Amino acid sequence: MIVLVLGGARSGKSAVAEALAARLPPPVTYLATLVADPDDDDLAARIHAHRIRRPPAWATVETGDALSLVDALRTTSGSVVVDSLGPWLAAAEHLEVDPVELCDALRRRGADSVVVSEEVGMGVHPSSELGRRFRDRLGEVNQAVAAVADDVLLVVAGRTLRLDRVLPR
Repeated sequence: MIVLVLGGARSGKSAVAEALAARLPPPVTYLATLVADPDDDDLAARIHAHRIRRPPAWATVETGDALSLVDALRTTSGSVVVDSLGPWLAAAEHLEVDPVELCDALRRRGADSVVVSEEVGMGVHPSSELGRRFRDRLGEVNQAVAAVADDVLLVVAGRTLRLDRVLPR
């Protein structure tokens, strides 16, 4: 099973994903895509809040320079939570990621996956060219993952809406 959990900043999407994963068969591995900047106290506090909210039995793997998200999906057994696709995309050189490779890794897993991503298409129009490219690229990645997902949830103010598949014409 693949579940995509979308939401805006501070919508509660990670907490929803964690609650879903808590019901999945163990072991559960949390694939964190955001690497902490040691000089950013606010970010460190947010990461700490995420960590203490998770069950102690869950493993945490930080995907970054040493381990790509796709490699982690291919090599991690058991259920996974991917949190989240925005930092994964932002860390990629020139915002170049391969959504087909990501979706293939998700589909080929022998266990459940809960994927968190930012819904950036409902916010303010980015004022920079880089911001617009990021928004557009993440929208493309989200659509690709949604196409292979068994379920897609939109989180708004901590509440979830189940999103239906597009009906064929």
